[in-house]
Amino acid sequence: MNQNSPNPEDATTAPSPATPTDTRDTGAVEAPASAEQRLAELEARHTEVSDAYLRAKAEAENTRRRAEEEMAKARRFAIEGFAESLLPVKDSLETAIAIQNATPEQLLEGVHATLRQLTQALERNKVVQINPPSGTRFDPHQHQAISVVPADQDANTVVAVLQKGYVIAERVLRPALVTVAAAK
Repeated sequence: MNQNSPNPEDATTAPSPATPTDTRDTGAVEAPASAEQRLAELEARHTEVSDAYLRAKAEAENTRRRAEEEMAKARRFAIEGFAESLLPVKDSLETAIAIQNATPEQLLEGVHATLRQLTQALERNKVVQINPPSGTRFDPHQHQAISVVPADQDANTVVAVLQKGYVIAERVLRPALVTVAAAK
């Protein structure tokens, strides 16, 4: 035989390095290592998910808190803006009171000017008056009927406005006080 050729007996008796000698031992040893590895992976994933949950919860709480703060600021600044627009009206009234020898005509002119200032301040702040003309259909959402009177117009229509009403942002601050035509 050639010395370089492998011995057939050696091939049958010696195990190859690629094949396991005992598959039962290899399987038994790998199973616990695999379970421990899987448990470690699951614990790591649980920690990751728990951290993400806590971060999301904290972010939601921060967002809620910031929204509340912004709403409080908006309310405060809205009130400040409204008050600031009324200051010229107050100044005009104080000026009128300070004039000692004002004639009735001067006072009336001052009152009209002050009323214009007040009307402009209300309009800037979206306060709109309700002053329905005679013959307008009675609207219980914007009008308050004080009395029903006989009139030469359709029933349930405004005859006269006794006191103007006001709305702000489509919300009634005060309904207009009106008399309404009676049914014939």
